[in-house]
Amino acid sequence: MEIFTQTGGEMLSRWGHYLAGVTWIGLLYYFNFVQTPAFAGFEAGPRTESVRKLVPRALWWFRWGALLTLLTGLSILAFQERLTDMDYYKTPMGISISTGVLLAVIMFLNVWLIIWPSQKTFIANAEATATGGEALPNAATAARKAACASRTNTLFSIPMLFFMGATSHFAPRFEAVAGGDRAIYWVALIVLIVLFEGIALTAPAAGKGQAFFIDDHRNTIITGFVLWAILLVLWEVLF
Repeated sequence: MEIFTQTGGEMLSRWGHYLAGVTWIGLLYYFNFVQTPAFAGFEAGPRTESVRKLVPRALWWFRWGALLTLLTGLSILAFQERLTDMDYYKTPMGISISTGVLLAVIMFLNVWLIIWPSQKTFIANAEATATGGEALPNAATAARKAACASRTNTLFSIPMLFFMGATSHFAPRFEAVAGGDRAIYWVALIVLIVLFEGIALTAPAAGKGQAFFIDDHRNTIITGFVLWAILLVLWEVLF
């Protein structure tokens, strides 16, 4: 096996991408489908202890898994010599992987710029109250920001994983897609991303109409599949 070759580098990058991706998305689903609903039913004491001892460990693997997923994904494209091949991104394969990459980058930014900073405040609040101190005044706001970003990442993960995985199935289709059709697709995708990400950034209060996909993880899953279906219809019509 020729590990120290371009092909070997691509293979190892893909392996690392799988390992890191499973860690990142697995913990994302754990937070949204398991931890958050469970914490809602905890008494204050056990919940505070869990936030102090469990959450920081899970977040360590979560955020570094996100970073490694991004780096290994870019490494795959680099070994494939696709990073600067603009003609590739005009093909169905290139558009598919670009869709996945765009969603993944936004998810990565949500992790490092919103979820992790907000969760640090939430953890600091648990530490303060556990030792008899005053609750931090911005703890509830920070927790809501983290929850909104995390649910949005869960929503985005559904189409992201599809288009990442679907790319190889478009391999025989190397013909370039018409510029107008590409423009329609990208405008529609960006508008949808801005819509959902914009809602997450405003962190609407629980119960608000625009928070319907945030307050219940079932609605998050349904909305994620609706977004996937819209993009798939666009794909079939335009490409």
